[in-house]
Amino acid sequence: MDLRDDPARGLSDEQLDVAYNVRRKAGPERFEALMKRYRADSDAAVAGLPGTPGIRYDQTSGERLDVWGTEDGELRPVFVFLHGGYWMAGAKEDTAFMARMLHGRGVATVVPDYTLTPKVTVEEIVRQARAAVAWVWHHGREHGLDPDRIVVGGSSAGGHLTGMTMVEGWQEELGLPADVVKAAMPFSGLFDLRPILRVYVNENARLDLESATRLSPAFLPAGRRCPAVFAVGSEDGSGFLDQSRRFQPYWGNGPLLVADGRDHFDVVLDLEDPDTEVSRALLGLFRDLG
Repeated sequence: MDLRDDPARGLSDEQLDVAYNVRRKAGPERFEALMKRYRADSDAAVAGLPGTPGIRYDQTSGERLDVWGTEDGELRPVFVFLHGGYWMAGAKEDTAFMARMLHGRGVATVVPDYTLTPKVTVEEIVRQARAAVAWVWHHGREHGLDPDRIVVGGSSAGGHLTGMTMVEGWQEELGLPADVVKAAMPFSGLFDLRPILRVYVNENARLDLESATRLSPAFLPAGRRCPAVFAVGSEDGSGFLDQSRRFQPYWGNGPLLVADGRDHFDVVLDLEDPDTEVSRALLGLFRDLG
């Protein structure tokens, strides 16, 4: 499969909507119930958990992140999780549902906010996601985080942002080593943004062909390929399944995990339970870091 082939070629606008409009696929009642569960489960996961919420990580935007699951006197490996929402919705408070599970297994969790479209461009959101990783590397020790054991993950648009931290070419400007991201786990990631040009999301994302290509991990340098697990639900939108199936062989340093019976929204919730397939895969990435 040639990554240069446009995955939207030959598809009608209606077919693209079916492939990428996962909110419609879920239906309004299920979608609203899941969004409420994200917040409720995140609140429950961090209740009483050691950590530091509301840290400003980026002076330019003023955006903040929450640190959860640290312990005094030790540096813990850290999972930086970037929320989804098609770059136009979501918040860090909805995205910490895995923090308690990881804390019990010696891993801290960092959940950043980022400014949403249309207030800013997708390119600016990418800059902020990278700035969050840079904050962990430069300041993590002050908060019990091990800068040498950073794993980045995210869902949907957060999967795209994860991909944009995996590639080369941005680390030096932020004073980071090339291998600052030691491993990654994008869920339902968008690695080629060209199909988004014809999906409703672009009313806010405001991408054109040049920016969509420039902001696609599939077209960016990846000489150093960190270990990665590419996760997606078997019942996800067909566009997201196709994106992971296309990009995983290109990356070539980690498996494609298709979680049976899971869709775009509930596959990440499996991270609450250490015995699910996705949690075992994530914990395996941390074990391999030593």
